[in-house]
Amino acid sequence: MASKVPRLRSLCSPQTTPSFNRHPLCRSFATEVADPNTSTRRPTTTFRERLNAGPSLTDFVTSPPSAETSAPTSSNLPPATDPPTSDPPLRTALVGPANRKREITRLPTWLQTPIPSSPNYKRIKADLRGLNLHTVCEEARCPNINDCWGGSDKSAATATIMLMGDTCTRGCRFCSVKTSRAPPPLDPHEPEHTAEALKRWGLGYVVLTSVDRDDLADGGAHHFAETVRKIKDKAPGMLVEALTGDYGGDLEMVDLVAGSGLDVYAHNVETVEALTPMVRDRRAGFRQSLRVLERAKGLAEGMITKTSVMLGLGETEEQVWEMLRELRKINTDVVTFGQYMQPTKRHMPVHTYVTPAVFETWRQRALDMGFLYCASGPLVRSSYKAGEAFIENVIKKRKGRRDVTMVEDLGEASRGASI
Repeated sequence: MASKVPRLRSLCSPQTTPSFNRHPLCRSFATEVADPNTSTRRPTTTFRERLNAGPSLTDFVTSPPSAETSAPTSSNLPPATDPPTSDPPLRTALVGPANRKREITRLPTWLQTPIPSSPNYKRIKADLRGLNLHTVCEEARCPNINDCWGGSDKSAATATIMLMGDTCTRGCRFCSVKTSRAPPPLDPHEPEHTAEALKRWGLGYVVLTSVDRDDLADGGAHHFAETVRKIKDKAPGMLVEALTGDYGGDLEMVDLVAGSGLDVYAHNVETVEALTPMVRDRRAGFRQSLRVLERAKGLAEGMITKTSVMLGLGETEEQVWEMLRELRKINTDVVTFGQYMQPTKRHMPVHTYVTPAVFETWRQRALDMGFLYCASGPLVRSSYKAGEAFIENVIKKRKGRRDVTMVEDLGEASRGASI
């Protein structure tokens, strides 16, 4: 045993006598006892431990207002000031390495929305996953998902169901939906599942949309039309808006979907004509979209047509004017304006953050041009809850007048028969 001790001690520096505070490479004896004169230092709490012990993200989102953020009282009211005459200025920041700093524009305050955390949001999400359904609200990262899914009950909520899967065959530079040349095959049970889910929620107005499926001969038009018919069979009083693609310019497929019993036919031009080649997929076109809307409008009497436009991509005022004139030529009823928001760094950058005042100006201009309705605002999207409520009322009024006319015609016919 004596011959082994020097070998253990040789791991330490030969100039120093071994002590209990050895070099980390030194081996210790099994009977070694800590030096009572040496104080044991408690390890420093790491940042991760402090972060895990702190409040969660939900606490920040749903925490009750503090004294500083509570409603103002007579004792803490700020001095009276005149209301602002313009929108607050945009904030900028310098980002990047020290030798390559670049200036970026921070997200304006009017585009900041709360993180969804309501119980109703979680229930709707669970229902959708249970039935293997997809929504454009999630796939396109819509900023209004908290408002649309966070109603007091499911019947007050709005969700835009995305048919034919979550993978698109086109690659528009503004869209965050997954893309592939060969998406998975269609789910034959999807029309039935969609109709059952919507009937269960008891909605009065529903929006259906879909990815583009250029890999299919009909672009998925028969699948879309079958879903609308299933919904009308299960819930005849439910109003259905269909936000469709252009089906590669095949107007017979437009006729098929428009004649399936829907109430609103929507197709988005997305941007002005000059920017369409840079913003949308090469298989899409501004004039092609106009032909789709025009065909749907002329197919059925009373059909409401709708389109949506993104601002902030670099369009000029004259280009927007020209786009609105083209839409009025084909009697488009509803137009919406919203702010383009870059989904990821791989997508088109935002050219301009348009202020709420400018959005309000375009709303007034659209109404003055004769559009039935215009929703315009930074957070407005194709399927906008307030717009749906207005369109729902318009459709019901039109149907009411049509029913009154039919009753009057039947009354006149019965009186004529009796004479």
